Amino acid sequence: MLKSMSSSDDHLVSLIVSSTGKSHLRQIHAVLLRTSLIRSSDVFHHFLSRLAPRDLDYSRHVFSQRSNPSVSHCNTMIRAFSLSETPGEGFRLFRALRRKTFPPANPLSSSFALKCCIKSGDLLGGGLQIHGKIFSDGFLSDSLLLTTLMDFYSTYENSAAACKVFDEIPKRDTVSYNVLISCFLRNKRTRDVLFLFDKMMKEVDGCVRPDGVTCLLALQACASLGALDFGTQVHDFIDGNGLGCALNLNNTLVSMYSRCGSMDKAYEVFNRMRERNVVSWTAMITGLAMNGFGKEAIEAFQKMLKCGISPEEHTLTGLLSACSHSGLVHEGMMFFDRLKSGEFKMKPNLHHYGCIVDLLGRARLLDKAYSLVQSMEMKPDSTIWRTLLGACRVQGNVELGERVISHLIELKAEEAGDYVLLLNTYSSVGNWEKVTELRSLMKEKRIHTKPGFSAMEVQGKVHEFIVDDVSHPRKEEIYKMLAEINQQLKIAGYVAEVASELHNLDSEEEKGHALTYHSEKLAIAFGILMTPPGTTIRVTKNLRTCVDCHNFAKFVSRVYDRVVIVRDRSRFHHFKGGFCSCNDFW
Repeated sequence: MLKSMSSSDDHLVSLIVSSTGKSHLRQIHAVLLRTSLIRSSDVFHHFLSRLAPRDLDYSRHVFSQRSNPSVSHCNTMIRAFSLSETPGEGFRLFRALRRKTFPPANPLSSSFALKCCIKSGDLLGGGLQIHGKIFSDGFLSDSLLLTTLMDFYSTYENSAAACKVFDEIPKRDTVSYNVLISCFLRNKRTRDVLFLFDKMMKEVDGCVRPDGVTCLLALQACASLGALDFGTQVHDFIDGNGLGCALNLNNTLVSMYSRCGSMDKAYEVFNRMRERNVVSWTAMITGLAMNGFGKEAIEAFQKMLKCGISPEEHTLTGLLSACSHSGLVHEGMMFFDRLKSGEFKMKPNLHHYGCIVDLLGRARLLDKAYSLVQSMEMKPDSTIWRTLLGACRVQGNVELGERVISHLIELKAEEAGDYVLLLNTYSSVGNWEKVTELRSLMKEKRIHTKPGFSAMEVQGKVHEFIVDDVSHPRKEEIYKMLAEINQQLKIAGYVAEVASELHNLDSEEEKGHALTYHSEKLAIAFGILMTPPGTTIRVTKNLRTCVDCHNFAKFVSRVYDRVVIVRDRSRFHHFKGGFCSCNDFW
């Protein structure tokens, strides 16, 4: 067959395009060299386009033999480098192309070079140079090129520049909107995602209608914010536009509902799915875990195995996390032993060890947790030590907490939050001298703590609160409502947990007053103010909820007959009738 290739270029091109194996392509190369057809620019382009994605090293050699590569030849190689582990080579080839007097680069050259910068992650200066060339070359009317430029700025977390480029795109399509939304997500501008998606759904201000990718990104934003109402709107849009059978969207819906604390709806979506893969089961198991349904997560895992689906690493992380959050020590250790035995065809990773350390730490088995960390087959990372440090804080184990901090310092991985955990440990046992010393050290090292905030969604709008917040337009009504709630709770027997106050104040009364205006309490008061009786109150918090706010929510659920769902840094707390789903184990 190879002998007959020389009869016509068309037949040759057809043969090249149909070839997939490296050895076959190399045979074709030999014939091209022997017949001199390699000199044909068109034939060489088709051959290089087929070879480069499959055998980059050989393509590099073939390309270097070309004395006068065309722009299309260069673009083929730049594109191949952008998909490889050596994207920097693609950018260097682009610069070499730019330095030539001929042939001139075209928009595709710039687009592929930008993708090299995106893949590399450390070519910010290169991307800025390309942006300048796009301007000087007069390519600002190329919508596809500007969309790639947006993606570049998004990757390097410059959302302002990405928005500016978006505004300059002459003809925006769904892809350009999706890149902008992805940029907002990457830069934690989640509320902007919801605002833009809403405009796209309504097709106002020239916006195009969302597609499946847009919905996927919007659901991720809803999950991050705990915006259940808006997530339900996205779900309705998906079903109303024929996208309800997409497996990836259904998987994301299960995850979104779970992360918004609505396991009923997550289960409803999961049950109606015609097809389920390991991602579907993992989303369900993880959702049950974070919402405190440990036994149900184990049941789901066992059903998955019966369906013949093998677990992935994330599945086991969700399962072990379920045991940790529900205090199922025996079950957690049993699954961990099965994992170590090789039953699931994988070895425990750092996340799996972290779940077991968390499980043992929550169960007040700190010595056993510390021994496990020291006996790990791989070197413990900062997350493992941080998990143990959190358990030390809960149990007031100062000695072990100091040892854990020393390990973090040794790893050069200590963060502001670690010092705060140790600070909390000292204050919980009343060691105010150590608190003062540590605060001085933090000030000396210029360590700034992450401020806590709580958010809740009302009528599709997300409201955020910080401690002692006075920025909300309805602050007077909120504080009045909070005072009324506190009065009702005290009648029911609520007493502030003053151990949660980490400052050395003179009296119990002062400490109780300081606890009154924590962000969760302001959010809950706002929820009671703004919603009809019986409505579930959902609050999302970026840090771990304190013992006093946990008790406060339990009393609110009983006195006001409300379900209160609080998602803190690591799990959900479902408060109902004066009890929490975590059974005070968090």
